[in-house]
Formats: sequence, C-alpha cells, structure tokens
Amino acid sequence: MGLLRLMATRRNVVRGFAAAAASLALPCPSYARSAARVVVIGGGFGGASCARALRKVDSKLQVTLVEPNRIFTACPFSNEVIAGLRDIKGQQFGYDKIAADGVTVIAQAATKVDPQARTVGLADGTSLPYDRLVLAPGIDLRFDALPGYDETSATKMPHAWMAGEQTLLLRRQLEAMEDGGLVVLAVPATPYRCPPAPYERASLIAHYLKAKKPRSKILILDAKDGFSQQRLFENAWKEFYPGMIERIALSQGGRVVSVETATNTLVTDFGNYDAQVANVIPPQKAGRIAALAGTADKTGWCPIDPETFASKLVPNIHVIGDAVLGGAIPKSASAAQAEGKACAGVVASLIAGTVPATPTLESICYNTVMPGYAFSLSANYRSRDDSFAELVGSGFRSPVNHLSGLRMQEEAVRAQSWFKTITVETFG
Repeated sequence: MGLLRLMATRRNVVRGFAAAAASLALPCPSYARSAARVVVIGGGFGGASCARALRKVDSKLQVTLVEPNRIFTACPFSNEVIAGLRDIKGQQFGYDKIAADGVTVIAQAATKVDPQARTVGLADGTSLPYDRLVLAPGIDLRFDALPGYDETSATKMPHAWMAGEQTLLLRRQLEAMEDGGLVVLAVPATPYRCPPAPYERASLIAHYLKAKKPRSKILILDAKDGFSQQRLFENAWKEFYPGMIERIALSQGGRVVSVETATNTLVTDFGNYDAQVANVIPPQKAGRIAALAGTADKTGWCPIDPETFASKLVPNIHVIGDAVLGGAIPKSASAAQAEGKACAGVVASLIAGTVPATPTLESICYNTVMPGYAFSLSANYRSRDDSFAELVGSGFRSPVNHLSGLRMQEEAVRAQSWFKTITVETFG
C-alpha cells in the first residue's frame, strides 16, 4: 500500500510539472502551422551562444539573432589591449559561423518590443514576429548617475567598459602621458559587469607604466570597501608594483560623487583628485532594449525565474547574461555563455511542451596582473530561493598563500586557453 501511495504521489508531481510547463508553452496550433520562431536580441557571449545552441537542440526552430554590430569586440582580455600587450583584432569576432549553423543574423538594432503582438521592431521600420523572445542585451552605462559625466565626457575621461574605440582611447592616453603622471580609476558600487576587472586593469596599467613611465602612479577611487579576490590582487601589487598603486576604499572617502571634465578632476566627499589620465567607470544597468521590452524593474536590471530565465514582468520573454538580477552568479562572459546554452534547452523544452531541466551554471573568471601571472575564481550555480546561489564546494579559488609563482604561471596559460575555447564555442 505504501508503494502505491508513493507511485500516486510521483504521478501527481509529474502532472504538476507538466502543467507548469504547459502554462509557459504556447498553444499547440501555433506550431501546427509552422516551425516555432525564436528571436534572440544581442550577439554577445550570451545571445550568440543561445542562438547557436537553439539550432543544435532543435534544427526545426526558426532562430533569428538581432545584433546591430557586424563585429563583436570581446571584453575579456581587453585590459591587455589597454596595457599594450595585445592587439584589439584578437578581441574581434564575426557571425559567419553562426549564420552557417542556420541562424538568421540581422545586423540591425532592435528598437521596440510588443509583447502582446509578439513582435520585435527594427531600426529600418520592419518587425519580426516571435513565439519566444530571448533578450541578451548586456549592459548600458548610466550616464545620468554621476554628475558631470556623460557620453561627451567619455571622449576625454574614457570608461573603456565596452570594448572597442574606448579601449583604444584609454591606451592612447596612457601612451601620451608624461612620466610622473597620475592615472585615476573611478570604480562604481556593485552590481556591474565583471567585478574584478577594474583591479586587473589597474594591475596591467601598472605593468605598462613600470616599463615605460616608472615615476607614474595609479590611484583607485572605489565606491565599495571590499572586492573579489582582493588579497590576491593586493599581494601581487606589493610584490610587482610596490608603491605604484594606491586604493582609497568607500569608508576612507573613495566614492567619486562627481567629475569636472575640463580639468580632469574627480570629486569625492573628502577631496578632489586631478588626473593626467582619468578612467571613469560609471554605474550600469541592463541594455536599453530590456527597458523598452518592460523586463527591467526599478533597479535597472531584469528579474527572472532562475529555473527558466523567464522574465518575471513580461510573458514569453527570457533574459540572460549581464542584464539579469542573478543573485550570486557574477556578470561574466563565462556565466553569460552558460546561461545562453541553458536557456536554449529551456526554450526548446517549453516549445515542445516538455518539462525543462533545472540548469546548473558554471562561471570562471581569470585575472591577469602581469604577463605570465594570473589567478582565477570559478564556481557552479543553481536556483535557490528564487535566485541563483553558489553550490557549496563547487569550483576553484586560487590560493592566497602560494609557495611560488609556478601555479600563477599555469593559471596564465589556462586563461589564454579558456579565452580561445569560449570564443570558438560561441563564434566559431
């Protein structure tokens, strides 16, 4: 009798899951007429991976990738471009291989989403119908969040937080600076894209200055007290760049409250700092199309169901990558790629009317402090309490107290290998 009760209970659970999947799925007649249409907006690591994976999961799906840029410029390793260690061409990737997989690639900006009509408006005035929409819009910079800093200011005080021309501008400014100059980095409070990246940037700029302009200094003005892998960074600074990098934390008066572009001045509550080169990283939010689609809340980010990546605000829309309110999972390239692949499986399952698997996501972040010396942080994440939580005991953290630099040299080799792998998997 106990076994019969157990079997009945299991049948009820399965029926419950199936009902939940059916409530998210579209009516069957839609698919009887033609193959399901999935539109993906955003061609970064998340969106490109999702579009490609959708075709691999179900070749009958009509998958369209909407991305205005014909060339994607990757942010991972772009700090090496700033430091003169890497050519920006090594950061650039096209979409030909994705198109070869059967994805329709449209090189236009998405300007509107109509959730009722299930259409995406394009810059040329045309529109695309969809059955499911995946948003992978990345981030936008909040130019309204820091008094004195706007898009025009960025031409003098670059943010270099979207890889491309801004990356090269910051590099040119460092090359033009006289020896003995002060480089100031303004770092925002979290959340922002790639939490340890500002400190990697400071490290690699220090490497450049040590070789080319050794009397120069770097000042980090930080809007928070602690940061990811802080002890590893600080130990490396003491070992390789003694006396060159100074950081002022939030509690010490490090939060930048405004800037004065004309004089390259950064203003804090406790003092003003005049820089020869000012790298201002402003606060961030989800990319613009997220707000236009109605998937961003008052925080500027997109709340989702971590089981399905479904927007909590708009039906039949999924959001992945840096734009999401993801709990513990970081806004990183590897996390975005993992979300893209997992979301493809979820969307295909929902279209087929089957129960999607609960995704387990992996994120790994490599930080380089000088050529041949890096450390990493990785972990696995799964849904818990309506968000993503780190699985206890998963992943790897570079040890703070290492016996020699050999391990860090090995990490640097793995970092290069990881970048090659993730770009090939995503863009071909």
